[in-house]
Amino acid sequence: MSEHISIKRDGAVLRLGFNRPEKKNAITTQMYAALAEGLAEAQQDASLRAIMLEATGDFFTSGNDVADFMSGEAMKGDPHVGRPVERFLLAIATAEKPLIAAVQGPAVGVGVTMLLHCDLVFASENATFHTPFTDLALVPEAASSLLLPRIAGHQRAAELLMLGKKIDAVRAREFGIVNDVAACDALEETVLGAARTLSDKAPAALRLTKQLMKGAREETLARMKEEGGHFAAQLQSAEFREAGAAFLQKRKPDFSNLG
Repeated sequence: MSEHISIKRDGAVLRLGFNRPEKKNAITTQMYAALAEGLAEAQQDASLRAIMLEATGDFFTSGNDVADFMSGEAMKGDPHVGRPVERFLLAIATAEKPLIAAVQGPAVGVGVTMLLHCDLVFASENATFHTPFTDLALVPEAASSLLLPRIAGHQRAAELLMLGKKIDAVRAREFGIVNDVAACDALEETVLGAARTLSDKAPAALRLTKQLMKGAREETLARMKEEGGHFAAQLQSAEFREAGAAFLQKRKPDFSNLG
């Protein structure tokens, strides 16, 4: 487990939280591993009926830790069980129990795409949503290239995935990413209330309802795998080296001599 992921029970609700506020909750390989383990344990525990994703501090998460990715750490892992990030993405894509997210402050990159696998998403009034994959010379992940156009439509998805436009919570609700927007000081209770309501329902009926709504997983998992191949290739590219260096140096990347 990672000290930067908080795991606690609230009755029948498992609360998984990003707990690295000093780094804007940027997600490291160890954090992905802890999230994957927490989700796996929740699936096996019959007394847990719902899973809540939350965060400590002013950010939901700033996405992947760029330094972690540039070091190559993110590409390491046991080939028999998959890399930690792959295990986490698989876990949220195949979760049988309800997933509810409380998004306060900015959500960036995977902090947005993971929400597409949640059943309910609530955002604070100051939340923002930003997927700057192309700005970092990367491609979408978590099957977002499939799921976001389905939820929001192609043109709105292009705003996020191609332009890399940042949107606020109200716009995210219009896109269909967010169910509702709450005052910052009311977000936790709003999400906990929804999680507790779900946890009181008949578990088999709820599980089957989610399964029917989600439909076959094969297309989602295939797209996730396809994206992962392109993502891994881009991590080794000259484009990403330039984008990563520019990010760390706080300058605009120059792709004029590439491609």
